[in-house]
Amino acid sequence: MDLVEVAPDARPPVVKMMDYGKYKYEADRQRREARKKQHTIRVKEVKFRPGIEDHDYNFKVGHARRFLDEGNKVKLTMMFRGRQVTHPEIGKEVLARVMEDLQEVGQPESFPSMEGRIMSMVLAPLKD
Repeated sequence: MDLVEVAPDARPPVVKMMDYGKYKYEADRQRREARKKQHTIRVKEVKFRPGIEDHDYNFKVGHARRFLDEGNKVKLTMMFRGRQVTHPEIGKEVLARVMEDLQEVGQPESFPSMEGRIMSMVLAPLKD
């Protein structure tokens, strides 16, 4: 048994008789259990192209919907190649369509922004 100071700022200081090794073990165990139960939010990425066909579009939107349902954020990336970069409005239309299709499971965290040849935006899951 050890004499452990519980409240050093109190007048007079409060001490307690306990097995300090057992106390540290229990505290560690509680911290580990708390870490197991927490959910970390990850950012998943789904890549699109301006001339995407309907089947490919639906397939990728299905992936994004699943990621949002799992509680993860989704980064939507529009990649431009060659002369496609001269028409960013086509990419914005596709991203707006994705945002509209996923509005029941996600909300925009950042709106489409262009960085070089890549336009990207982030969707976050809806709060329950």
